[in-house]
Amino acid sequence: MPAVSITAGPSLTAAVALLRAAELPTEDLTDSHLRHFFMASLPNEAVGLVGLELHGREALLRSLVVDPKLRTKGIGSQLVEHAEAYARARGVESIYLLTTTAEKFFAHLGYSRVERRDAPEGISTTREFGSICPASSAFMLKHL
Repeated sequence: MPAVSITAGPSLTAAVALLRAAELPTEDLTDSHLRHFFMASLPNEAVGLVGLELHGREALLRSLVVDPKLRTKGIGSQLVEHAEAYARARGVESIYLLTTTAEKFFAHLGYSRVERRDAPEGISTTREFGSICPASSAFMLKHL
């Protein structure tokens, strides 16, 4: 596993570049979102990103991306674990996410598929839930 450093609050430019390279949505990202985002880096190279939207005792995990040449090296797991610890320290009890491609990855990390109709209001009113992610996305939950 490569030794990455994980830092908070990446620049909007760096976050958008990583997400666009992976063809993930960026249209709703703002500088204020990025205070709950984390960048994984090797010396002189951003290699991963994950973000949270905090809604009281619930959070939406979003925008997990790892450079394709470094996938399966544990960087995604490190980013998710970092985001979960951050959320837990802020009183979050449940983390939700939407994915079209990584359901097995998140299941391995303890997330379970749940019905979209059971989403709490704070999560169901996000742009990612309401309009950015397709209805066919897996909706998943992990209790912290």
